[in-house]
Amino acid sequence: MRRKLVVANWKMHGSLASNQALFEAFKQKLAPIKNVDFAVCVPYPYLAQAQSLLAGTNIAWGAQNVARYPVGAYTGEVSATMLKDFGASYVILGHSERSTAYCESAENIAAKFMMVKEAGLTPVLCVGETLQERESGVMERVIAEQIDELLLTKGGGVFANAVVSYEPIWAIGTGLSASPEQAQSMHEFIRNRIAGYDAEAAQSVCILYGGSVNPVNAAQLLVMQDIDGGLIGRCSLDANDFEKIGQAAAFATQTGGAK
Repeated sequence: MRRKLVVANWKMHGSLASNQALFEAFKQKLAPIKNVDFAVCVPYPYLAQAQSLLAGTNIAWGAQNVARYPVGAYTGEVSATMLKDFGASYVILGHSERSTAYCESAENIAAKFMMVKEAGLTPVLCVGETLQERESGVMERVIAEQIDELLLTKGGGVFANAVVSYEPIWAIGTGLSASPEQAQSMHEFIRNRIAGYDAEAAQSVCILYGGSVNPVNAAQLLVMQDIDGGLIGRCSLDANDFEKIGQAAAFATQTGGAK
């Protein structure tokens, strides 16, 4: 059985003071929640703070991006080994907010994915479609193109124990959310796509749902068979909301939501 994973994506939010308050609230509220893995992906400057305050808890930490190169003259970039120095476990890659703003190609994201894997960290590969693509019925083709860059060049084995986050672009930060059935259908498609290359990797890959997950819809989403957790944006900035989503993940595990 795959464990549920709930990842906070703080995006470009935070300060030393507000982070400390939120970290302390997270530690208090998430400690009693069993059989669920938690992580917080923070802006680069706060990795040391996360390491200091979260070490020894049931909450891992990570970053929201990484360089595609291990070292060199790449001003402003941060390497996977640098993230590892600060005890990071997870790295978000290919989030649509970055892909749109910085025009990241699938090839570039795939290179980052491999760099993260080689450093012994866990990549969180974001994939998703626009509203126009969904309404045109081409959403599966769009998602396939986003993961095929890795499948065709590296094989399905690279997804073993990795994380994929399905985030319909039309739902991110909008308050809209895919229905549980829509989300499950796409998660199943992603798992089957990977299974076509490596069946064992497809069973171990953790597929999260992201896109306006909140305490109200979390229970319905996380109980779906192929939804292994959530990548949480806005509601990860509120400890009470994040706790409720974590509780929904624990309930889904108890009732057999993740097979």
